[in-house]
Amino acid sequence: MTHAVSKAVFAGTIFTSAFALFLVQPIIAKQILPWFGGSAAVWAICMVFFQILLLAGYAYSDWTTHKLTPRRQVLLHVALLALSLAFLPIIANPHWKPVGDEDPTWLIIRLLFGTIGLPYFLLSTTGPLIQSWVSRTLVGSHVYRYFSLSNLASLIALICYPFLIERQAAILGQAYAWSAAYAAFVLMCAGSGYYFMRHAHALPQSVPSSQHEPEGDWNPTWRDYLLWLAPAAMGSWLLLAITNHITQNVAAIPFLWLLPLTLYLLTFVLCFESDRWYRRSIVLPLAAMLLGLAAYGLQDGSVGRDIWVAIPVYCAGLFVFCMFLHGELALLRPGPRHLTRFYLMVSLGGAIGGIAVGLIAPRVLPAYYELGIGFVCSALLAMAMLKTRLRLAAGALAVFCAFYLYGQISDDLDGTRRIVRNFYGTLITVDSPGETQADDMRQLYHGSIKHGEQFLAAERRREPTAYYGRSAGVGLAISNTEAQNKKVGVIGLGAGTLAAYGQPGDIYRMYEINPAVIELANQEFSFLADSPAQIQTVLGDARLSLEREPPQAFDVLAVDAFSGDSVPVHLITLEAMDVYLRHMKRDGIIAFHVTNRFLRLAPVVEKIAAARGLQVALIHDDNDNPALRNTDWVLVARTREILDREALRKSAIAIKPIPGLGVWTDDFNNLFEVLK
Repeated sequence: MTHAVSKAVFAGTIFTSAFALFLVQPIIAKQILPWFGGSAAVWAICMVFFQILLLAGYAYSDWTTHKLTPRRQVLLHVALLALSLAFLPIIANPHWKPVGDEDPTWLIIRLLFGTIGLPYFLLSTTGPLIQSWVSRTLVGSHVYRYFSLSNLASLIALICYPFLIERQAAILGQAYAWSAAYAAFVLMCAGSGYYFMRHAHALPQSVPSSQHEPEGDWNPTWRDYLLWLAPAAMGSWLLLAITNHITQNVAAIPFLWLLPLTLYLLTFVLCFESDRWYRRSIVLPLAAMLLGLAAYGLQDGSVGRDIWVAIPVYCAGLFVFCMFLHGELALLRPGPRHLTRFYLMVSLGGAIGGIAVGLIAPRVLPAYYELGIGFVCSALLAMAMLKTRLRLAAGALAVFCAFYLYGQISDDLDGTRRIVRNFYGTLITVDSPGETQADDMRQLYHGSIKHGEQFLAAERRREPTAYYGRSAGVGLAISNTEAQNKKVGVIGLGAGTLAAYGQPGDIYRMYEINPAVIELANQEFSFLADSPAQIQTVLGDARLSLEREPPQAFDVLAVDAFSGDSVPVHLITLEAMDVYLRHMKRDGIIAFHVTNRFLRLAPVVEKIAAARGLQVALIHDDNDNPALRNTDWVLVARTREILDREALRKSAIAIKPIPGLGVWTDDFNNLFEVLK
């Protein structure tokens, strides 16, 4: 094998492994997302799992490089690669589906270990391991460019998935194709190992030196280890915290998790490709300005919550912050002898940041304060990393960020009755004064989305509000079905507003995946307690619950789960419609709440209904009542006669089609098709 060919094999192995490493993340996450209610937290937990396994892979690489001979390294690695083929294809077993009362965090982590654990672990080892092999066979190569190549491959995979792969292939097809690509990677990695085993040279001995030049011949100390770890930890921290902030507090757009991760990876590509991209004279002033602006935005609505200001500010901020963190990290990179130890500390830092935001913060912080804490810590880290003349400015910036973090906490507590946080996010109840005492309301928020509100005056407590007025689609559906002894199913409890329609003899069965929502609906609102109907609440994912239950014979089933930060697509597919139909009376109505600022979901429902020979009516409700919102509900029934009742027919409007839109199924769907 010639020098050029061996170089191409090493580069190809690294590129393929990194591409597969990031491609498997959305593939497996999309498989399991429906089992956990489509929550955006699933993405965060998956990222924490991937960071932990990445750390394990880097630790393995460091250990084998320093403890094993080339022959033993290769034999061990090839044996593990062969064993990992037993995990293929990467299809999650249905026995992992939750029952309803488990902790989703640990169930997801166990599921991921059982489904893709060993293949992902071995992919994680590839970058540092192959670079170590390169440094001992292709002497003189700039090995850190392979790290840049690895991140470039990850970036390409991340962009290709939603824009190309997801649009062309069903989920099972994606899983099988990835499994075939992984098998090809196993062969390439084994080939790289064979070349390394045949041509390995001894590692050069390093000598003590005080000159910390990039890739210089110096022995790292414990301080160097900390300076490798800390920037990586803060980069990972800011990535997850900013993603949480913009997807839950700024705009409920299901794709915004992609943009921060893309920018984060791009900074690694630039900073490790060469030293020309990171310029302190440019990056430091920009980072200070954006850090201050982003910290100010935590308690100022015009910056922190306005979508057209907040998203550019926080995403640009993430890019510049990570250019600083990863640029400084690149300047501290050691020589090839300590390459795997360097990557181990970088990976440990990434895992620490991910665990802090993804696992610890939801359990110890009552709301999304980890971003403000991250800003303060970033400024303090700059104090430690920069020269004396810049430390004072960094310290002042840390104080500035701390001041606005305090302001954010104060604003949250001012007028707030309850703040509850769990796996599914932060819920806040507030009392909002009206023009008169009779107009005072209590509201329930999940991030930037209002999930219900109720008048506080005793005479108005049973009045339907927000998206559930009597002229809204769901109100018309309830009033135009069985007059007495009605049975209504509700997917998505919110404040429990639809219980206001209940009459003696009615049964209202509410499905809710978030236990905190059930708690607040019972303790902070009285819709459920005041209703004369019999109220039943079911904890767990609605579709999984309905699949397990006997037919419920609903007169109306309200599917109200599509206004949040991560749309539960599994509730709006052909298979989901089949589940709903099994629970409906012959003349029943399924009401889909499709009010959404960013997505056009009405055509999706229409396509699914047509595939099953069902009839639809889009009810668009414009009104001047300040207690109600303009809404869109798509009503679905078995026959046209049901939807031709006068009140429904008068309010129905045509659904504008989306060219090329297909029927969404569990195996094939794509939210990019329905972006407004």
